Amino acid sequence: MNDTASPASRAAAHAPVAAPDDAARHAPMRFGEFVAMVAALMALNALAIDVMLPALQDIGAALGVADPNDRQAILPVYLLGFAIGQFLIGSVSDRFGRRAVLIAGLLFYVAAALLCTLAPTFEALLLGRFVQGLASAAPRVVTISIVRDCYGGRRMASVLSLAMMFFLVVPVIAPAIGQAIVLVAPWRAIFGLLALYGLGMLLWTATRLPETLAPERRRSVGPRALAAAFREVFATRQTLGYALAGGTMFGAMFGFIVSAEQIFAELYGLGALFPLAFAAMALSMSLSSLINSRLVGRLGMRRLSHGAVATFTAISLALLALELAGALTLAPLMILLGGVMFLVGMIFSNFNALALEPMGHIAGTASSVFGSVTTLMAALMGGAIGQAYDGTVLPLVAGYVVLGLTTLAILLVTEKGRLFERGA
Repeated sequence: MNDTASPASRAAAHAPVAAPDDAARHAPMRFGEFVAMVAALMALNALAIDVMLPALQDIGAALGVADPNDRQAILPVYLLGFAIGQFLIGSVSDRFGRRAVLIAGLLFYVAAALLCTLAPTFEALLLGRFVQGLASAAPRVVTISIVRDCYGGRRMASVLSLAMMFFLVVPVIAPAIGQAIVLVAPWRAIFGLLALYGLGMLLWTATRLPETLAPERRRSVGPRALAAAFREVFATRQTLGYALAGGTMFGAMFGFIVSAEQIFAELYGLGALFPLAFAAMALSMSLSSLINSRLVGRLGMRRLSHGAVATFTAISLALLALELAGALTLAPLMILLGGVMFLVGMIFSNFNALALEPMGHIAGTASSVFGSVTTLMAALMGGAIGQAYDGTVLPLVAGYVVLGLTTLAILLVTEKGRLFERGA
């Protein structure tokens, strides 16, 4: 290996080699190709959200959307489809197998991207985005199930960690890719890129990915069993509480995403440099994943995540005070928002684990419900923050204060008043 290899490639080269019985489950793919495919499938969702941020202004102008806030609907409508799709996709793949469901989802993803590329009206574009979000639930949910089919324990953690190293690059570079496209081509080329990416993943999985769920492990999930599983998820205090808390924090992140282009590119005049500001925020979230993995073993998920929510709320109050005083210039905004995004990344990963902790016997259904609830809340809350944009940062930072205080209240109820305890 030469000295110019990237850190990610060096990590992959030194990754644990899969045992023969594990690797046989995804033959003919070798371990490296399998990890690359997992990362690429996971990136479909992030790319579909972040790559078009620099094009929102062009899309609004081309399709006659006069109100700048109305063009934000391109993002929440995608998340709404994504939330609905997650509810049942895990159970469907348990019944019919991973490969068929994944390929079907990718087919609809490509078709929806093409519809967006050719959309004659803004309403047609929103329809395409909703279907694209619906379809993207398949690669999101099924990919994790495929990894679980092939590996367990530390090997599974190794695969997901390596995949995340590549996946976390996507939110950092996606807006820059979108910016580069709109500088040389019409905004429709962005959806053309998504269609090509989806088609590439479709061909890759169709030709290389075997069925990883053995026929004897498939189970028929009837309406009664599914309804019982859903009732158990919603009746479990810890699971429901952390799902709601996770939804408010995801809403905070999505509120930033839908407002970012207007705030950085227009309000603060960064223009074509907007992707650099967005990349800085995305990098802070990526860094939080690394630091969280180092701290969670010593502090525990509860103490770490509860402390992060309290700090999130304190920083949000500082942002609000600076905005009300007219002193929130670009530099403090970037620093404090970077801190907020860092904390959101840390909070959400721990809330996910805490919510699923009591659900080991129905992990697939519980994971789907958690994803649906948090995504739906993010679309509604983040969309509301975006719609409140009034040419200032006030709606965003005031929304953060409300969401921070709401999350603390949910945690108090969920943990019966016992916050910041080490626990799990």
